[in-house]
Amino acid sequence: MNLKSKVEQLLNAALEAHPALFLIDFRVGADNAIKVVLDGDQGVTLKDCVSVSRMIEHNLDREAEDFSLEVTSVGVSAPLALPRQYVKNIGRTLEVTTAAGELLTGSLVEANDQTFELTWKTREPKPVGKGKTTVIKNKTLPYDEVQSAKVIVQF
Repeated sequence: MNLKSKVEQLLNAALEAHPALFLIDFRVGADNAIKVVLDGDQGVTLKDCVSVSRMIEHNLDREAEDFSLEVTSVGVSAPLALPRQYVKNIGRTLEVTTAAGELLTGSLVEANDQTFELTWKTREPKPVGKGKTTVIKNKTLPYDEVQSAKVIVQF
């Protein structure tokens, strides 16, 4: 069994032990550099990263294979990759670039396994007369039509 498959089994066991965590990225480089990127339904703590790291590292033999291990949380500016991340961010503002190149910024109001819905306010010309009026727009998008989606962090 090679290093990648060993680590994959250990990682799956670690994620079963921590059901609120989920995998975003997993790579084993040519130099046996193992990188695991996690996210969680309530975020990822340092304790979570240490726990997963220990569950992997303590079950590998450094005498048999030399490796480095990095277990991190997904960054705040990283694009959303999984439907579970959209669900976790309901109520937050997203900046979405569609596959057609359209840029949308709005509040994430709903998400499921196939689609998510954004809502936002915009100013449009009045149907009759001069001036503009504020209207609320919303759009439901399937995940496969999204090029990238990022949470806008507001301070």
